Amino acid sequence: MKKTYWIYLLATAVSLLFLLNTDTLGFPLDDGWIHQTYARSLAANGRWEYIPSIVSAGSTAPLWTILLAIGYLLGVPPLGWSYLLGTISLLLLLWAGMRLWRQLRPAFAGRDWVAGLLLLSSWPLIWAANSGMETVLFAAVSFLILVQIAEMKGEGAGEQNRLLLLGVSSGLLILIRPDGVLLLALVTVTLAMQAGTMAARVKKVLWYGAAATLPLIPYLVFNLQTSGSFWPNTFYAKQAEYALLLTQPLIGRTVQLLWLSWGGTAVGWQGMSAAHLLLLPGLLLSIWGAGWRLRRQWAAALPFVLPLLWAFGHVALYGWRLPVTYQHGRYLFAAIPVWILYGLAGWMEMYGRMADGRLVRPFKLAGIMILGLISLVYLLLGAGAYATDTAFIQNEMVAAAKWINANTEPDALIAAHDIGAMGYFGKRPLLDLAGLITPEIIPYLDDTEAIESYILASDAAYLMTAPGWPYTGVTDNARLLYNSDYAWTVEMGENNTAVYQLEIGR
Repeated sequence: MKKTYWIYLLATAVSLLFLLNTDTLGFPLDDGWIHQTYARSLAANGRWEYIPSIVSAGSTAPLWTILLAIGYLLGVPPLGWSYLLGTISLLLLLWAGMRLWRQLRPAFAGRDWVAGLLLLSSWPLIWAANSGMETVLFAAVSFLILVQIAEMKGEGAGEQNRLLLLGVSSGLLILIRPDGVLLLALVTVTLAMQAGTMAARVKKVLWYGAAATLPLIPYLVFNLQTSGSFWPNTFYAKQAEYALLLTQPLIGRTVQLLWLSWGGTAVGWQGMSAAHLLLLPGLLLSIWGAGWRLRRQWAAALPFVLPLLWAFGHVALYGWRLPVTYQHGRYLFAAIPVWILYGLAGWMEMYGRMADGRLVRPFKLAGIMILGLISLVYLLLGAGAYATDTAFIQNEMVAAAKWINANTEPDALIAAHDIGAMGYFGKRPLLDLAGLITPEIIPYLDDTEAIESYILASDAAYLMTAPGWPYTGVTDNARLLYNSDYAWTVEMGENNTAVYQLEIGR
């Protein structure tokens, strides 16, 4: 247990070291400021508003937003509170991951601290914990649900309470991210296939389903009343924005996402993006073993295989609807802990089958040292990536939003593509060109010319462009007022964030 506590302390230290590596504190994603804007409004007036007095369904992570709002109510600095929640989420993920390891690999239960160290050394998880986003909390709660399934031993006096807890956890998971519906479906199948009479299994599923639905009712009703659908605008806007990617073959784009989540590259099949790619041989062995167990007695093997099914399903879900690899493949981060645990288990099994001879011992030691060294190298590279990403957001989106706040009329309508920092710092009415809070623009998201026509037909007084979204059809005939002039963006071949004055009544 002492080793476990040391891992928690180390996790806190590593999380803080990521922040100390940056010149200015902030978030590596503009989306982090979207949650902050909703949280600030929720704490201030008790309403789900992005623009004051306009209720909107633009958040896919309402539970995360509520947790952030608590910081505003307590008067804690927003960035500090967000980093604290991220670190707590990381600690919860490590705790749940090590607990799941002991359940799934009882022969290696004493090596749970090794599993914890490998999870901690995965730089995408540390990056995500400090991103202002819900990613690590989503992974942690997913693991808690998987732990509950692994520990469920059939009927007993407390089974009903365990099912209620499992259901509520699953409902809360969907409130963290709607992707959680996949795990809910897998858990439902697992409960339906457990031993017992048909009536007993149906009862389990009903109890679980009712408990999962309970925390979702207010959220689903709110979305339905606000936007006319059960899911928030963001759920549809992102898919519409990248609809062109869906024209690629489904298998090809899904395999590419899978390769990236395993630690491969975002483009092509050579190189690596994270150290856990070294665990791939062990992961493949674990997958083979899982398939063998399923063939022998698949109902009894489901709790053991469930994490793998969920991780594969998570990646496949994005391959199907949102096959994007930008921002280090952040939508795939939740699957990484599963690959690490099963990859480590496979390697331990291979090592265990080797005779402990004079030639084998150096081979084992070399493998451990190589994995540890490369993990450390990539942890440092990840810290550098975090600093670069944060500086980009601060010098592009945040700087432009602050300029707008200081140099435009308070009631001026601003057309903007990335609205996170703009909503938080700009504090102006917004025409959201990404469709998060302006759902009527969603049908045009895959057509830049249509969006430009929409801007020109609107009452927007200013246009704030974003890197990768220059909207030249509008800006060619508009007056440039501000340009970020951030050199790194230009070096990457993108346009700087700029603010243009538009002619009202054009």
